[in-house]
Amino acid sequence: MNAQLVESMSVLPQRALSAHAESPASVGNVGIGFDILGHSVAGAGDRAEVRRIDEPVVRIAAIHGCVDALPMDAAKNTAGMALMALRKALGLRHGFEIVLHKGIALGSGMGGSAASCVAALVAANALLERPLPAESLYGFALEGEAVASGGRHGDNVGPMLLGGLVLATRDRLVRVPVPEHWHCALVHPHMVLETRKARAALAGDYQLGEFVAQSANLALVLAGCYRGEAALVRDGLKDVLVEPRRAPLIPGFNRVKQAAMDHRALGASISGAGPSVFGWFEQRDDALKASAAMSAAFAEAGLDSDVLVSPINGPAATLIDATRKA
Repeated sequence: MNAQLVESMSVLPQRALSAHAESPASVGNVGIGFDILGHSVAGAGDRAEVRRIDEPVVRIAAIHGCVDALPMDAAKNTAGMALMALRKALGLRHGFEIVLHKGIALGSGMGGSAASCVAALVAANALLERPLPAESLYGFALEGEAVASGGRHGDNVGPMLLGGLVLATRDRLVRVPVPEHWHCALVHPHMVLETRKARAALAGDYQLGEFVAQSANLALVLAGCYRGEAALVRDGLKDVLVEPRRAPLIPGFNRVKQAAMDHRALGASISGAGPSVFGWFEQRDDALKASAAMSAAFAEAGLDSDVLVSPINGPAATLIDATRKA
């Protein structure tokens, strides 16, 4: 980070500050964009309370919600590592204390690890005298996400920071326009599929033809979104690389996907590393009907599930409040 930017990020002197932010869930990969494409989802998320402290450290004070067995060591926690990276880059002399409120289950394929670090970053950013733009938080979010997933990939943190559908490369975020009426049905079965296990399933040889087909499908989906042409998305939203290798890890996956397709989905696949399954739809009513059928298909496989229906143009992480005391 250049010296001018660091200088502009000096913090308010001699003030105790706290902020509260929330980050939505996400659909990572969107089937055809492994590690580089994702969109946010309304209806579930994580919250973070961040307090400025005089000590030059980052502390996890407490973790509440649907997940509480997470590392309290900041260096091993996605939110903690993200704020450690922020402190180091900006040369901050003060530290942060974090309280996390988990609303997204880990191992769900809904960006649970990413949401914690993004919510914490948005809250901590509000405690700077001149907060950074959302795009400038991306690198710190990647540092946090790497703690959980073992790699710096932005398909979850990118859309959480900007909202909507986002192309997240190594160094850049590009928000992809999507028609407002297009919706996603996201169904989360009550089981855990750890990201590292799901990534291990991808080991092995791939054919050049598979990469060509996947690249073509990604191009069709992006073109369809930019042009608002559902037919292009319908032709392209087919994962030929990752889905065939991960589908056996998800009980009833084929029936769940077919339930989405039977209700006019533009396409359906695994959300993130799984086990959640998503479908894209031109209309909200179709997404609602499909989500019920997808949930019923999981039930046939012996799994209860939770259902979310959201615009593909989902929300970005937001600051709830910031309190300043002289």
